[in-house]
Amino acid sequence: MNSVSLLLRLKVLLFVVAVASCGKGSGGGDGNNPSPPATNTFTNPLLSSGPDPWIIKSGSNYYYTHTLGNRVALWKTSKVSDLKNANPQTVWSAPANGANSKNVWAPELHFLENKWYVYYTAGSGANNTQRTFVLENASSDPLSGTWTDKGQIGDAAADYFAIDGTVLNYNNKNYFIWSGWASATDNNQRIYIARMSNPWTLETARSLISSPQYAWEMNGAPPAVNEGPEVLKNAAGKVFLIYSASGCWTDDYCLGMLTLKDGGDPLNASDWTKNTTPVFTKNTNGGAFGPGHNSFFKSVDGTEDWILYHANPQSGLQCGDSRSPRIQKFTWNADGTPAFGTPVNINMPITKPSGE
Repeated sequence: MNSVSLLLRLKVLLFVVAVASCGKGSGGGDGNNPSPPATNTFTNPLLSSGPDPWIIKSGSNYYYTHTLGNRVALWKTSKVSDLKNANPQTVWSAPANGANSKNVWAPELHFLENKWYVYYTAGSGANNTQRTFVLENASSDPLSGTWTDKGQIGDAAADYFAIDGTVLNYNNKNYFIWSGWASATDNNQRIYIARMSNPWTLETARSLISSPQYAWEMNGAPPAVNEGPEVLKNAAGKVFLIYSASGCWTDDYCLGMLTLKDGGDPLNASDWTKNTTPVFTKNTNGGAFGPGHNSFFKSVDGTEDWILYHANPQSGLQCGDSRSPRIQKFTWNADGTPAFGTPVNINMPITKPSGE
């Protein structure tokens, strides 16, 4: 064999080896094509169902929950946009009977006084039995340890329908905020606040800080609805209360906003100012009907503010499990107020939160 033929054969052999190597994955090769490169986008909704979504960041992880009806479950993830790949873990199940045995709604997870607390709504069956309750866990990770039922939280002198409890920390004091009735027979939903003596006990009587008063708060009335209060603070520490208005059974469920004056007393209604127009409304062309019952979180690297909310993908779906959780980044106006924009279209690629 001459040297030219030998050189040609060597070149052919090297080419075949190279082709065979390129046909295998970098992990040692089962012959499958390599995975496509990671994308920096995601689409809403995060889950197919998730009414009343709530999220909180602790360390490098986010904990998420939503209404499940008969229990409280938590999802743990390091990337909110990847929530669908997290496995929910039930941390509490409703008893068979009793005051908190039915209609478990709107759980929220909070870290107060070095312990975890879940605030949730439940009742004994009829809608007028709905009240707010508290669970406590001393573990550093809410998915471990033991959850203890601390019972009902509320104003004993005004023991009426009470839902959607949340906590405001202001000037080193904690305040409980919820949606409730004025009496046993007045079923318009208003927003109340009381100072807390500990995470499961109120120190003061309730104070009324918001009642439905504008037309955009009264769609579906009666009853007229203010519910789902959520605390938002800007970089300067200014306090906003973002709440859901109108009936969840309408496509016009939306978000309103109260602003606490600088140095104000949260228990004093006159220290809160209500926006005369909603701050977040439906997007009928984008599959976002009745957007509301939100919460907030920072991106992984802390540079971006995001809103988490539920909405229906179609008109007329009311208050059922078709409400799905969505997220989108928001910004701030020059006066320090939040600018939420319009609900982003479902299935439209969105850049992931910074750091993911």
